[in-house]
Amino acid sequence: MGMAPVAHVLFSRFFVANPKSSQWFNRDRFVLSNGHACALLYSLLHLLGYKLSMDDLKAFRQVNSLTPGHPEASHTDGVEVTTGPLGQGLANAVGLAAAQAHMAAVYNKDGLNISTNHTYVFFGDGCLMEGVASEAASLAGHLQLGNLIGIYDDNHISIDGNTNCAFTEDVVKRFEAYGWHTQVVTNGDNDYEAIYNAIAEAKKVTDKPSIIKLRTIIGYGSKQQGTHGVHGAPLKADDIAQFKTKTGLDPSKSFAVDEKVYQVYHNIAKRGAEAEQKWEALLREYAQKFPEEGKELTRRINKELPEGEAI
Repeated sequence: MGMAPVAHVLFSRFFVANPKSSQWFNRDRFVLSNGHACALLYSLLHLLGYKLSMDDLKAFRQVNSLTPGHPEASHTDGVEVTTGPLGQGLANAVGLAAAQAHMAAVYNKDGLNISTNHTYVFFGDGCLMEGVASEAASLAGHLQLGNLIGIYDDNHISIDGNTNCAFTEDVVKRFEAYGWHTQVVTNGDNDYEAIYNAIAEAKKVTDKPSIIKLRTIIGYGSKQQGTHGVHGAPLKADDIAQFKTKTGLDPSKSFAVDEKVYQVYHNIAKRGAEAEQKWEALLREYAQKFPEEGKELTRRINKELPEGEAI
């Protein structure tokens, strides 16, 4: 709930992907390092039109469902990375960004930029407590991965309670030391303009990875907001009802989405489909002008081994 505003801004204004062609090579990548918040990701994937139905959402955390308790790659359409152990997703995002930077360095030509996508990653306090996140963030700064944008959910809550019991470091200074571009949004709950401006500014920085420290209230709008009681636990029926009433929704309805909301998100998906069409035309032009590179690039995109090689 606390990350819903930034998720909406990111996917509605910046993220470029085609839900009907979820493996499109030049799509933006999104990684949810704090994978326990996957209900947010599944909701977005459903609204955008990925292969995730309302019945799938209703089967959240059930055995053999497409909506497990943490996102799983190659299982749920639209999920790029399996994330469970905290910090792992941030490291995976660094790897995705490094791969894109490598492809761009090898194949991009003047006027024919084949690899241009960004990698976005959400992470929280728990992720930043893990050593693997520190190592990966340091490497990202060293590699100057300007295609990587991290959004840090600074809600001061972990499963143990308030983070002041174990985690009090200055995260912004830490990432500045790693060589990252840093910004702070003090109201991540409803200052949509500040969120938009921060992401737009991060995209302008091409020689450093970016982190946006987003101050949020966990469970924003619920009776338990701001406490660890809402960390990973379902809200009670009366709490859900008051939240829906407060936000203008019908408290008697569950798993209900207004058609206007679907239309907004389907229009976002159309933007991604149009971007893929333009990229396909660019790839054809690239292959005509650079046949050898085009052939090798196509082989890699198709995940084929070099000719004469076998596993």
